[in-house]
Amino acid sequence: MRVEYINPFVETSYTVLKEVLGGAEVKRGDLYLKSTAMPVMGVAALVGLAGDVEGRVLFDMTFETALKVASRMNEETLTEFDDLAKATISELANLITAQAVTKLHELGFKFDLTPPALFAGEKMEIAALSGNEENVEALIVPLISEYGKIEVNVAIRERM
Repeated sequence: MRVEYINPFVETSYTVLKEVLGGAEVKRGDLYLKSTAMPVMGVAALVGLAGDVEGRVLFDMTFETALKVASRMNEETLTEFDDLAKATISELANLITAQAVTKLHELGFKFDLTPPALFAGEKMEIAALSGNEENVEALIVPLISEYGKIEVNVAIRERM
């Protein structure tokens, strides 16, 4: 996985989160690699990428973090993970990926994204089952704020 694919997602995630959380301090945790088959924390927004590169970006968080972030973004206290909270987390994923892809297009990379798919539940695992993806590792970038931790999980490779 080439770093020039990943940096725009990391930088944009940090910038957008800081902005939508009203300037709250956002810290980047230590990056690490994980296999693409992995459990999620409870709420995950998944955006697929296709074109010069293929893969996906996953924004993973607990229900508690998702509610806090959605509440802050809507400037009202949300007490359950309802349609408004789901739409808000999907929009957060949209904002981040759209800006990251714009940066990548400016660098000459051409690809499209899928609309975010939102997954919510306990003891879920997202696994890539197509034959070639089991060897793709995901780079995980934890972003931590007073609202909780969001892991930006990037698994991208050049199209063969």
